[in-house]
Amino acid sequence: MTTTRYTVRPRKRAQLWGIPFLIPAVALLTFVILVPAVRGVGYAFTDWNGLSADFNWIGFDNFIKMANDPLARDAIWHTLAFTGVITVLQNVLGLALALAVNSSIKSKGLLRVIFFAPVIVTPVIVASLWRFIYLPNGPLDGVLDMLGLGFLKQTWIGNPDIALWSILGTTLWYTTGILMVIYLAGLQNVPDEIVEAAHLDGAGMFRRFFSIVLPQLKPALTIGSMLVLIGGLKTFDQVWIMTQGGPGTSTHTLSTAQYQVAFIFGQYGYASAFAVVLGVLAILVALAQQYVVRRKGRFND
Repeated sequence: MTTTRYTVRPRKRAQLWGIPFLIPAVALLTFVILVPAVRGVGYAFTDWNGLSADFNWIGFDNFIKMANDPLARDAIWHTLAFTGVITVLQNVLGLALALAVNSSIKSKGLLRVIFFAPVIVTPVIVASLWRFIYLPNGPLDGVLDMLGLGFLKQTWIGNPDIALWSILGTTLWYTTGILMVIYLAGLQNVPDEIVEAAHLDGAGMFRRFFSIVLPQLKPALTIGSMLVLIGGLKTFDQVWIMTQGGPGTSTHTLSTAQYQVAFIFGQYGYASAFAVVLGVLAILVALAQQYVVRRKGRFND
């Protein structure tokens, strides 16, 4: 009887040596993120108040309650509208700024610093600053008066019709610099030879941009769009600091509504249902974005 000896290849052995180093990271991910997430989903089907050790399973009652709750309906609509609008505007402005500072103007270095500077400021400080700027007869209204545009003055965060869009303007101001940097890195990887060859062939500025530059920016567009989409869905800091969801429920997002329901109303089970809906929306948006990117990639090929 003969025995067969199996040997582990050097490459396979090196991969096995890496497993012990992954254990701490996997354990941390499991107990800090995965376990709380699974428990949170479970609490969404209970009436837990966040304090008592006892709770009752109530099935889908929390989700049915959300369908009939004006706060939940407004929060979902505001979250989707805010995310959709800011995704378009932030990508357009970020790309426009990247194109501007990627040109041959002498002050491009200074402009890069100025446009990116708001990104390094803490969101809570930014929200507090803009809440002061938006005060009635505050700095913004004063600038409008100086420019002879006093008729444009508004109760910026006190008017239910425009409060959410005032917050959106603040978000654009301090986050667009991130996309500017992402797109600037992408623009610097576009071969100058190809652009110059197209120029010599008679292609105009817009033709060169849409036919050569923009396709080269697809990886940057993918990353930038995903960052903005996820950031828009979980918007919390600026809304809570500036308006706390008001006036009424006119600026509530899913994150602020979840916070209010949990920590002010003490309905942790119901708040967990908000978190589940937010998680499902994030997954659906991510899948839709990946589908669009892959479909465009196949079309371009």
